[in-house]
Amino acid sequence: MKAAEFRYERPESLAEALALLEDTDLDATPLAGGQSLVPMMNFRLAMPGMLVDLSELDDLKGISEDGGGVRIGAMTRYVDLAGSDLIARRAPLIAMALPYIAHAAIRNRGTIGGSVALADPAAEMPALLLALDATITVQSSAGSKTHGAADFFLGMYETALEDGELVTAITIPAPAPHRRFAFYELARRHGDYAMAGVAVSATGAVGAGCTDFRVAYFSVADRPVRATAAEAALDGKAPMDGAEAAVAALGEIPFAGDLNAGIATKLHLSGVVLKRALERL
Repeated sequence: MKAAEFRYERPESLAEALALLEDTDLDATPLAGGQSLVPMMNFRLAMPGMLVDLSELDDLKGISEDGGGVRIGAMTRYVDLAGSDLIARRAPLIAMALPYIAHAAIRNRGTIGGSVALADPAAEMPALLLALDATITVQSSAGSKTHGAADFFLGMYETALEDGELVTAITIPAPAPHRRFAFYELARRHGDYAMAGVAVSATGAVGAGCTDFRVAYFSVADRPVRATAAEAALDGKAPMDGAEAAVAALGEIPFAGDLNAGIATKLHLSGVVLKRALERL
């Protein structure tokens, strides 16, 4: 199939883009990279009346320091994240996960803001932002506001974005001293959506107990989720010392089955990826 008829606009400023997105008569939809939206349009699962192509908005691109942390423009592509020394130093968890996100051709066009706004529960980036305690800046013609990652992802393809709002940037705070990171996912083939995946961060010197665990799962529920009971089971311990107790606490997660696996399998795989991530931590 091919997409239904639509109007195409490529604004040259953020103000122009926001004005177009306020056109409710045409059901305007932003085009941030198109790696998910265009296939959905071709299958007519999405039929926007107008596409607002954000590719000319240089203000929404780029990676910069922000108070010791890092600020990423929403239109920054995955390939640019992979080539950034600042990401490698200030947000190494993202650098670890990037090779597992789809395939090179998709990473060449896909953007971080597109993934965040789509909120696919099987996507890696929303869970990474949850593990990193990131904030998401959105803007409308009325002004800008920020959301913590924990408050932004509300359900399957559902976010806190309101009509006329656009994701403009993601900010990741400076990592604490001795902050450690790990990532692991299981997929049928490399580049496929994961059957289960986890991003972990914690503070602690090598060989010592760790604190302030953040364990964020993707592709196991209808949104990225923190495993808070597992985090509590790990607190104060060397990662592998608390692994069994953490796996036993995963029943708190509101698992959801999908085409890849049912709820029981998701629970089992969640334990597998957590143990393997803790080994890497």
